[in-house]
Amino acid sequence: MDARCLVRPATHADLADVGEIEREAFADPWPADTFVAHLSDLFLVATNGPTVLGFLIAGIAGPTVEIMNLAVAAAARRRGVAGRLLAAGCDALAAEGVSRVFLAVRISNVAARALYQRAGFHEVGLHEEYYRQPVEDALVLARRLGVP
Repeated sequence: MDARCLVRPATHADLADVGEIEREAFADPWPADTFVAHLSDLFLVATNGPTVLGFLIAGIAGPTVEIMNLAVAAAARRRGVAGRLLAAGCDALAAEGVSRVFLAVRISNVAARALYQRAGFHEVGLHEEYYRQPVEDALVLARRLGVP
């Protein structure tokens, strides 16, 4: 089932909800103040009315970008929210002239790996012991943007 949502840039007003989703989704969540610093990056939220369903943060460094964080509230998972955020993020980055986007994903996160594969990402490397809680390797995935 597809979630009805609007994808838009995040604002300060969204940060409490974003922090709650982060704590719910990750064993080693980012500190709340980290999100304020990323408002100047590509920081998108998916909303349904006043409810934040998920978010995506990407850091731009020249022609390449790293998707640093993507999370969806538990109640909104498996409804297309992450895919919509990922597509909107890649479209916005391509419009800015970004040619390649990278991300890291836990090896054990089968659902996320499937999402990224469907979105055109492929494996380009491995970060050993990248995650801390629990300690786990990360696959490094990449996708070219703006290429048919």
